[in-house]
Amino acid sequence: MHSTTTNQKMTNFRWVICAMLFVATTINYLDRQVLSLTWDEFIKPEFHWDESHYGTITSFFSIFYAVCMLFAGRFVEWMGTKKGFLWAIGVWSVGACLHAVCGIVTEVSVGLESKADLIAATGDMAVLIATISMWSFLVARAILALGEAGNFPAAIKATAEYFPKKDRAYATSIFNAGASIGALFAPLSIPPLAKLFGWEMAFIIIGALGFIWMGFWVFLYDAPAKSKRVNSSELDYIEQDRHELGELTNKKEDEEKKIPFLKCFSYKQTWAFAAGKFMTDGVWWFFLFWTPSYLNTQFGIKTSEGLGMALIFTLYAIVTVLSIFGGKLPTIFINRSGQNPYAARMKAMLIFAFFPLVVLLAQPLGMKFADLGRNAAWIPVLLISIGCSAHQAWSANLFSTIGDMFPKGAIATVTGIGGMAGGVGSMILQKSAGNLFVYAGETNMTFFGFAGKPAGYFVIFCVCAVAYLIGWVIMKSLVPKYKPIVIFD
Repeated sequence: MHSTTTNQKMTNFRWVICAMLFVATTINYLDRQVLSLTWDEFIKPEFHWDESHYGTITSFFSIFYAVCMLFAGRFVEWMGTKKGFLWAIGVWSVGACLHAVCGIVTEVSVGLESKADLIAATGDMAVLIATISMWSFLVARAILALGEAGNFPAAIKATAEYFPKKDRAYATSIFNAGASIGALFAPLSIPPLAKLFGWEMAFIIIGALGFIWMGFWVFLYDAPAKSKRVNSSELDYIEQDRHELGELTNKKEDEEKKIPFLKCFSYKQTWAFAAGKFMTDGVWWFFLFWTPSYLNTQFGIKTSEGLGMALIFTLYAIVTVLSIFGGKLPTIFINRSGQNPYAARMKAMLIFAFFPLVVLLAQPLGMKFADLGRNAAWIPVLLISIGCSAHQAWSANLFSTIGDMFPKGAIATVTGIGGMAGGVGSMILQKSAGNLFVYAGETNMTFFGFAGKPAGYFVIFCVCAVAYLIGWVIMKSLVPKYKPIVIFD
């Protein structure tokens, strides 16, 4: 129970919850990054992989994550935010740690006794090792995807519970910056861990972080109205939207009312969110999964060396700083012009959609300054960082459109549906990229002055650059004006 003390100083516990969501998202992306930062240098030689094997694994993760997202939102609605998040991070932490046993499974399956025997294998045995190890990793990635699918539905639901609409994009941009922080610290921690203790321990150490987070979540999280750490002043601030726009004031009858699962697909608002995710999620995941390999292919830079770590660190440091301001921009529009949240968000998203176009210059400028040697890699990395910053700012606002349009009881479900669409788009891009890079390398394919794998990368960069503008046009066509969903009995 919350007292109604006059002139009571407002608590700020909502920002503690935001910090917890930030840490969870950081761990989420650290766990995803272990494979991308170890496969090219440590895992590929052991299991005889090429880009096609890696492309299959990353695309499978994307599609399985997509399917799980479809149901993860509903699971979070059913379990509640607190228990749903605990289940999610517990499962994905187990999945992250299980990657470490893939080498043992492969050795036992092919009848070899050591890592050295795996590396020394040739011919049919090498093909068998590549196949079995790939399938072992697919199982581990499936468990990782199953758990990670619950992160964003639970985080978006928690944000809607703890923040009024005008603050949600900013809060979302803060916890969503965990993706950048995870990617930021990954190159500083994962390659050194793999080099010192083996790639297996890198998966185990990073995977164990999720279990630590669970201990804090158990004691800290409760719904705002039940939390002992939220006083009446903060609760009034959190629930201010209930008194505006003619919304019902009874939370149980309105904001927590659930929309039947299939009914969600009948709303254009759902399809608009799904279209935005489908067009753009794959871009972020492509740069997340493939940038380390790109630096090695194009410039001969490994992630375990100082220059490689500095490049990846700088990329995501820029993303972290710039993306947070993206969530603040709609609030500025709302405060200055009185626009409704959806209109302000779409205006901000249109601005962000133009920034990824700079990625078109990454390859041409990298080639123009080739006389700088490996230091020429700084140019595409800086341009990619601008595109990735725009993605994170876009993503924070895209997630917040759900809270603008849907009652709280449907937020996790719609987030899951959109996440599925994003995963499908990512799967298509990851698999296409892997196959394209192999084809380009084997045929010495040419594209706008580039040959071989660099030509393949330029093709994908072009797709990534225009995806946001296409996504924005589709969203605006489906939902041109602010139109929240109201549930009637």
